[in-house]
Amino acid sequence: MQYPIWKIEEIRQQIEVVNGTQAPDILITNATFLHSHLKKWITGNIWIVKDRIVYTGSEMPLVSEKTEVYDAEGQKIVPGYIEPHVHPFQLYNPQTFADYAAQLGTTTFIADNLIFFLKLENKKAFSILDELKKLPFSFYWWARFDSQTELEYEEELFTSKKIGEWIERSDVIMGGELTGWPRLLSGDDQMLYWMQQAKSHGMKIEGHFPGASDRTLARMRLLGADGDHESMTIEEVERRILHGYAVTLRHSSIRPDLPILLKGILEKDLHIFDHLMMTTDGATPSFHVDGVMDKCIQVALDEGVDPIDAYLMASFNVAKYYNLSNLHGVIATGRMANLNFLEDEQNPVPIGVLSKGVWLKRDGQKVQGLEPVDWSHMPDFKLDFDLTEDDFQFSMPFGIDMVNDVITKPYSVTVDTTDNELSSDHEESFLMLIDRNGKWKVNTMLKGFATSVKGFASSYSNTGDILLIGKNKKSMLQAFHELKKINGGIVLVENDEVVCSIELAIGGSLSNKPMEELIEEELLLKKELAARGFKHGDAIYTLLFLQSTHLPYVRITQRGIFDVLKKQVLFPSVMR
Repeated sequence: MQYPIWKIEEIRQQIEVVNGTQAPDILITNATFLHSHLKKWITGNIWIVKDRIVYTGSEMPLVSEKTEVYDAEGQKIVPGYIEPHVHPFQLYNPQTFADYAAQLGTTTFIADNLIFFLKLENKKAFSILDELKKLPFSFYWWARFDSQTELEYEEELFTSKKIGEWIERSDVIMGGELTGWPRLLSGDDQMLYWMQQAKSHGMKIEGHFPGASDRTLARMRLLGADGDHESMTIEEVERRILHGYAVTLRHSSIRPDLPILLKGILEKDLHIFDHLMMTTDGATPSFHVDGVMDKCIQVALDEGVDPIDAYLMASFNVAKYYNLSNLHGVIATGRMANLNFLEDEQNPVPIGVLSKGVWLKRDGQKVQGLEPVDWSHMPDFKLDFDLTEDDFQFSMPFGIDMVNDVITKPYSVTVDTTDNELSSDHEESFLMLIDRNGKWKVNTMLKGFATSVKGFASSYSNTGDILLIGKNKKSMLQAFHELKKINGGIVLVENDEVVCSIELAIGGSLSNKPMEELIEEELLLKKELAARGFKHGDAIYTLLFLQSTHLPYVRITQRGIFDVLKKQVLFPSVMR
């Protein structure tokens, strides 16, 4: 639900600028800008007061000594890009990712709230959101209805009171994503009630329906889902369009589907670009080495999409769908002053970025960053327990087989798990999930992770608990000790030495380093894992997917080894 952005006295001042009795803060002259409604390039002047465009057209305002006049001759100006489906917790945090993205023209996030929801009381979470809101960047949020995994006390976390407080916030504009949608089909009226509550506040509901059939899409549409971002083929895009869904095309580190989907749309001559959006869907840091939403736009341009359609898919289409076009996605009177200045419409990386009327980039150079926010509300990651030899007993008769990046199936364990070290001639490793407070553990085997990773530890996981993986129990213990030493992160150990590590200083889950540094750290980790036989697409996502019960077939969770299809715990977690 949208509330007034500007106070009465601010609006009166804006009117005075239009009346010609006061001067604007910024005047952009000779502006050739993309008009999202007309779908054409317009030439004129743009007047800006603080964070708002107060006039676009041919007229000139009163100009005073306080007015900054910017001549945009020879440039193309497009609306600030909007990322409609952000998971801003993939090692980076919302502030560091936004600071990086803004330099590439992405000035608005519609972002996942899951880590805030799981780790913090609402009051503390909202204080962080309020601090982020003050930055010259536009943050909007989701309200989650499920956790994506099996938690010990999910019913105590996901309550109507807690979810309702998120829904009441004016900057929360989306419900979902619905990774727990099978519960809806099975008659979960509690989740349906939350969806109805979100709808009553004007929010959209985002699905998560990979491979969904016609009937499933129809059922979920009737239950209230408005959009979906899981299309992996052109046929799936068409199916969603036929059922009236808003379709977001994905280009992420785990599913870089955008080029093939756009190619299919163009080959079939489907006139649906007004109904499409694009997303990087929580890609891990190194995927963004060459862009965020600008990267998606470039893919569209390279595939032959009309430039206007390419830019609108990353701006106006998102704003229109989420009922934000009164503020975003349009260069016109009354909107937020979020503008990208391009040298050429074929190159979406801007040479200048105005976000909320603040210059973040000019003449190709960063001139202002986003100030860090206070993360002290996030719970510290401090391990006040140790592991013993008894913790490294692996007697479970079956393990988890990583068939690919996404699918994990059960398999019968045949290797001798009493040995302290496993052979590098096969792909089986020890796997432990340990409660971050040391209360319980789950021990099993993991096949297909790598052939020669000796010791690997991560506090980055779906739930913030600790994952230990490796061929050598001593190296796994050393990795755990190193994790303890750095107060959370990801550690790779071999032959009593730390090969590489990523410190996650914010609650053991998020880095506080700039994206540029984090990208280098992640690239090194991936290189070292690959050298030890890791062959899948994205090692960071592997750490999340091991626990993700919205994917088939078996997962390791707080409750134990969980059969996703049967919805039951096969082997429970063990108290330590």
